[in-house]
Amino acid sequence: MADVLPWQAALWQQLAGRQQHAHAYLLHGPGGIGKRLLAEQLMALLLCQRPSGNAACGQCKACQLLAAHTHPDHYVLEPEEADKAIRVDQVRDLVGFVTQTAQLGGRKVVLLEPAEAMNLNAANALLKSLEEPSGDTVLLLISHQPSRLLPTIKSRCVQQACPLPGRQQSLDWLAGQLPELDQVLREQLLALAAGSPLAALKLHEQKVLELRALVVDGVKKLHKQQQSASQLAEGWNALPLILLFDWFCEWAHLILRYQMTSDEAALGAADMQKVVQYLAQKAPRQKVLGMQDWLLEHRQKVLGKANLNRVLLLEALLVQWASLPGKG
Repeated sequence: MADVLPWQAALWQQLAGRQQHAHAYLLHGPGGIGKRLLAEQLMALLLCQRPSGNAACGQCKACQLLAAHTHPDHYVLEPEEADKAIRVDQVRDLVGFVTQTAQLGGRKVVLLEPAEAMNLNAANALLKSLEEPSGDTVLLLISHQPSRLLPTIKSRCVQQACPLPGRQQSLDWLAGQLPELDQVLREQLLALAAGSPLAALKLHEQKVLELRALVVDGVKKLHKQQQSASQLAEGWNALPLILLFDWFCEWAHLILRYQMTSDEAALGAADMQKVVQYLAQKAPRQKVLGMQDWLLEHRQKVLGKANLNRVLLLEALLVQWASLPGKG
């Protein structure tokens, strides 16, 4: 079993040390801070037949079955596709599991992530299991956006905010995970992950720093008219669309903020500061607001897996972006 993350140590002592466990926990907080790891560690402890101190032993039959993903009394419920809803028939299957007797004679444990992915019917189908859990069942719900959950779901769980690591704590942890990177690159990764260390590690696995350098270089060439929008759109064929839209949304936001505050300390990551400042000085605010609306609208379509023509979408984005400096 993986070690408890340093910033979760106090919470883990509190959760693992409980004599009696609630029938449902709601672990919530921003993405990338380790909520899933915490839930998996708690699941292992709750299913372990010979817990040692505040940890699963890792040796008993239950621990071995869990490690092999074949434990009959654990159930993991997630959307069938990333960013899709958890449907009512998925929850009905889960409710069927909850009503059965534990096959190993101990607890049954359910892990559901993200809880906010349940549509209304699915959430309502879960309510009865939250009200009257069958036997010794513990439900672990993970939420990145608890405000999107039904109040009736939240009120039936012990709500537990998961601690956020401090910046230095995050950097120290990343240094242990990525010793081959220098401090500056780790700081860049953490900034791109909005301060979430596990998200930073995932971005590194996606080679995000190389992708970012490619995009920033392309944007600069676009403004210098060294490359056209259509050339760039073709050249960015392998880049994740959501990453591109996240970055352009952030840059539009930074331009608007600088237009309103003239605060040079709030220009974002160093690689785009000069471009952001230049556009903030040259682009009419109404044009930037229009660009931001377009970006947010199309980012939602990308998230919703809309059937989009990728090259045409990127070309439209880049044509508008290139036209920002100038008359409204």
